Amino acid sequence: MIQNYSNHKRFFPLFHFITVPLTLAGLILAVYAFFSISTIITGLIVLAFILILFTALMARMFALKAQDRAARAEEKLRYYILAGKTFPTNLEIGQILALRFAGDDEYLALIDRTLAEQLSPNDIKKSIKNWKSDFHRV
Repeated sequence: MIQNYSNHKRFFPLFHFITVPLTLAGLILAVYAFFSISTIITGLIVLAFILILFTALMARMFALKAQDRAARAEEKLRYYILAGKTFPTNLEIGQILALRFAGDDEYLALIDRTLAEQLSPNDIKKSIKNWKSDFHRV
C-alpha cells in the first residue's frame, strides 16, 4: 500500500476501538452504580476503572514519546547526511514528525520553508509531493 496524506494516520484497533471505549463504558457504568447504590465497593470499582484508563493512556503516551525520540534522531542523521550540517534546533517535534514523510529530493527545501514560514505539521504534510511511507509508527 502506498502511503499519502489521506491514509497516513495509523490506528491500533485493539487499543483505539476496543480497549479505550470499553474502559470508558465501564467507568460510566461504575459511576452510575456508585451514585445509585453508593457503597464502598462501587467506589472502589470507579477507582479501578479510572486507574485502568490512566494506565492504558500513559502506556500509549510513553510508547509515543519513545517513538518521537527515535524519529528525531533519525531525522537529525538524515539531515546531516543530506545537508552536511547539524539539524536546525528550532523545529518542534510535530514538525519533525511531519517532515519524516518527505522524500529526500524535497526534504531540505521543505525544512527551509518550514523554518521561514513556521508551517504547521499538517501544512508540511500537505506540501509533500513525493511521500516517503512510514509504516512502523503506531
